[in-house]
Amino acid sequence: MLGAALFVALMTGGYYYNVTFVQLGLLDLGTRLVGMTRVQTSIGMAALALGAVAVALVVGVAMDRRGWSADLLAKLRLLLGVVVLQLVLTAVAPFVATVPAFAAWVAGCALSIGVGLPVAFSMAVDLVPVADRGYVAAAIAGLSFALAAVYPVEWNVGSFSLVVTLAMLPAVPVLAVLASGRLAVVDELARQHERRAFGAGRFTRGRSVGVRTLTFWTLLVVMFGVYFVDSLGFLRIVETEALVAVAWQSPDLGPRVAIAGVHLVGAGAAGVLYRNFDRDWLFVWTFGVFAVSHLLYTFGFRLAPLGGAGTLAPPLYYAVAVSFYTTLNFALWPDVSTPRTVGTHAALGVGVAGFLATFLSTAVSLYFRATGVSAYGHLNVTSALGLLLFVGVVVLLYVRRGLAAARADRSHTRTTGGDPR
Repeated sequence: MLGAALFVALMTGGYYYNVTFVQLGLLDLGTRLVGMTRVQTSIGMAALALGAVAVALVVGVAMDRRGWSADLLAKLRLLLGVVVLQLVLTAVAPFVATVPAFAAWVAGCALSIGVGLPVAFSMAVDLVPVADRGYVAAAIAGLSFALAAVYPVEWNVGSFSLVVTLAMLPAVPVLAVLASGRLAVVDELARQHERRAFGAGRFTRGRSVGVRTLTFWTLLVVMFGVYFVDSLGFLRIVETEALVAVAWQSPDLGPRVAIAGVHLVGAGAAGVLYRNFDRDWLFVWTFGVFAVSHLLYTFGFRLAPLGGAGTLAPPLYYAVAVSFYTTLNFALWPDVSTPRTVGTHAALGVGVAGFLATFLSTAVSLYFRATGVSAYGHLNVTSALGLLLFVGVVVLLYVRRGLAAARADRSHTRTTGGDPR
């Protein structure tokens, strides 16, 4: 219980930082404070994504090869360094005013995130029992999005910097104590990965899921798709006044609290589904909900003369969809890993399928806006891509089960000497 609580606290803080300060604050930093164009800012965000993923891959592979993936104390010390660097970057962000300073800030942010991704996610094998990973992932996703929906109201780098700095200040001494190597409870937690209930993930038992398998790369491509499409649509949604004024930036507290509550409920439902369904059906559920969420926004534009574009229904449904796929992503990569492979798997899975996809699509979204693509046209693209993902997952499931049935039939024919009975 203590380990799971520690993991939830660490991951909730980290994900809130990326969802708010990095994804939204960096846009404000580049365009308003530094004075760059949206296209220039999009290039900076793409550079941040590529740099962070490159660092994550190097660190993740090194963790597996050096045995750090199974060494909780080593990971706590690396994480302490990450948090200290991010605290400094967060505090100085409102004072960045030139293009060279912005480039230096982006490089530092890429380094901190790149190290933090494999380190933080690999802690699941030490701290969270396999049976509880869906529920823990749901808690992280629900809390992160709920907090982001409620506060801060003003989406600018100054507001984000203040909130995140105040949250990080007490985290540094706590992590320093945990990483000191002088607490018996940390030693006890560090041995948990040796137990069957913790180490090997749910989807590795009885099968091999490595970076050289088709299964792993299929999961990677599919999760990259959902993060790319979602971020591509969300950045345009929050830049469209009629859509965001009734939801995440409503002057009234009620809509923002409603969105926060739906995030918690949606994530809880996703945790239950993750615990009780196999991997194939989890993707069908998740991507079906996701595709409908983006369609609702395009329907809203078509109903705009009747007031449809400014209703709270699409953001509430969208909150469910985001909580679903984020819960799946948090639980999936530790569950296709062992303590010897979780560093590389987390770097690829979370770095490429999550972080790189998010910020590359953010760059594309900024480019669409800068080149005059209308909000309706933009969201039509995301709706089409969302439907394509859902149909693609269903087709993949059908083909995979068809091939499995064909193999079973051939095996039966060989064992019975060609007699179908």
